[in-house]
Amino acid sequence: MLSGQKLPGYRFPLEVIGYAVWLYHRFTLSYRDVEELLLERGIAVTRESIRTWCIKFSDLFAQGLRHREPRWGSRWHLDEMHIDVGGVTHWLWRAVDEHGVILDVFLQRHRDTAAARSFFTRLLGEQGIPVTIHTDKLWSSGAALRELPVLYGVEHVQVVSAARCNNLVEQSHRPTRRHERQQRGFRSRRRAQGFLNLHARITNLHHPARCTLPAHHRRHHQRRAFVLWRDVVRQVA
Repeated sequence: MLSGQKLPGYRFPLEVIGYAVWLYHRFTLSYRDVEELLLERGIAVTRESIRTWCIKFSDLFAQGLRHREPRWGSRWHLDEMHIDVGGVTHWLWRAVDEHGVILDVFLQRHRDTAAARSFFTRLLGEQGIPVTIHTDKLWSSGAALRELPVLYGVEHVQVVSAARCNNLVEQSHRPTRRHERQQRGFRSRRRAQGFLNLHARITNLHHPARCTLPAHHRRHHQRRAFVLWRDVVRQVA
């Protein structure tokens, strides 16, 4: 059975809580699935407790991972996808770099110029100024770029999504769709944003190495990811 430091008011140690949250975000699992996996390891916890842990600790773990991430690539690929949140259509704005690493995700009600500008401003605060920005043909993205003087010198490349020119970010949307189906949709905007923030950070943590690399290199990468995750969990205490 897992053991470790306990937080006041919690029956299980942080190691157990962190492991449950990691399982839920790393793989396409339900709370019931995580409950069963923990029970196999001798940990009897209800799926309601697991749900509470995911809500309570997602933001803390996401911040811990974000602060430990290096500065990523300088070529951004942006796209947006529609998501139903409580029966209301929202738009999930996503940016990845040239290596497919997720820079940020941002859930908004609209995909107009104001929404695009908000996303660009959020990205600039975290990532700095890029060399190139790839977007689809959405006019709001171009309008927002023209409204931000800091991006005047940045090359803007408009691509055709149907031609898979922006395939890096299109592929990055797929895990979100799988989790959305597993959860039968998101029920609140705040909860959805919290889930997506941590999901993106954990995806980056386990960003797959190139398939041409030897297996021992990939295993080394994964072991480093496990160590970093445990360090993030311990920092919550």
